Amino acid sequence: MLKIFRITAILEGISYLMLFGLGMPLKYLAQMPEPNIFIGYAHGFLFIAYVVLAVLLTSEKKWGFKTFTILFIASLLPFGTFYIDKKYLKPTAVVQ
Repeated sequence: MLKIFRITAILEGISYLMLFGLGMPLKYLAQMPEPNIFIGYAHGFLFIAYVVLAVLLTSEKKWGFKTFTILFIASLLPFGTFYIDKKYLKPTAVVQ
């Protein structure tokens, strides 16, 4: 479960950065909304998967509401999921 969550977190972070770094500039500066649609769909799916997996992992590991809140807030911040992976998830994966 942890490995799947880590992969999802990284992909969600990449899609978030692509949405703001590639999709939005193309939409508003180059008047090309099409890439934003596809990137947005991918990001939306990955965001929902991230939150669902965060709930499941928090429950499985018995981490508590505080840890879930940190995981959730990280998904709303650029580079947040990368920070979570380095600070919380990677050390947990090494211990197992």
